[in-house]
Amino acid sequence: MGEERTEAWWGRRAWALLSAVRARAPLVQCITNLVSMDIAANALTAAGASPAMLHCIREIPDFTPRCHAVYINVGTLSEDWLPSMRAAASAGRPWVLDPVAAAASQFRMEACLELLALRPAVVRGNASEILALAARSDSSPTFKGVDSSHDSGEVLQAAKALARSSGTVVAVSGAVDFITDGEQVISASNGVAMMQKITATGCAVTALIAAFVGADPSDALAAAACALAIFGLAGEIGMESAKGPASLRMHLIDALYGLDEQTVTSGVKIALLP
Repeated sequence: MGEERTEAWWGRRAWALLSAVRARAPLVQCITNLVSMDIAANALTAAGASPAMLHCIREIPDFTPRCHAVYINVGTLSEDWLPSMRAAASAGRPWVLDPVAAAASQFRMEACLELLALRPAVVRGNASEILALAARSDSSPTFKGVDSSHDSGEVLQAAKALARSSGTVVAVSGAVDFITDGEQVISASNGVAMMQKITATGCAVTALIAAFVGADPSDALAAAACALAIFGLAGEIGMESAKGPASLRMHLIDALYGLDEQTVTSGVKIALLP
């Protein structure tokens, strides 16, 4: 059965994954929105990964197969970039999807569903985005749509159904993050409210998930949970010195860079839910 996944086990696992990222410097191709490129690249670099903001379809056949992971984010989706996203997702490397504002338009939703069919290792979104994807999944007809407020039980049910139907790990970000493979559910409880006041922190943490998956593709569920917890922990540490969102952004990246074993193993708040 293996070692019981206690809080101490998760602390050790989180540190092992961050150490693997630092040791291996996984190359992460990011096809991400224009707003998030800077913070995603800086977060990846601070964690020890090597970001590549490359989206030209003519480069993908040569470049993407050499990457350790791919991160695809539809935030500033365009018809010009969608073929590159499809090609990168089909290149045989583990990849992660961020379905930003999936329900904002029919074109965006169809693009997200098309990408989802290409089997990402992880999908990370907020409750609205995950509920919207679940509502459009053929195997999830009971989800009616997206409201301004969501019951946590409803969101978890949607996430589990989406994970089962798509064969991917689904991570739902919120005050507490929930990560599921359709059977197991893990919570990650690190972070501070002011992180929501910094544009594209969600995009940055999805990029970090891609780096963790790239460093160890064998357990996407643990990689997603640990990346979310470590990013949130860096936010908590950064908040100790921050005066507002702009300084928190700076201190968060500094904290991510400076995390040590004691801080990670004692500070991450990850639990396997019954």
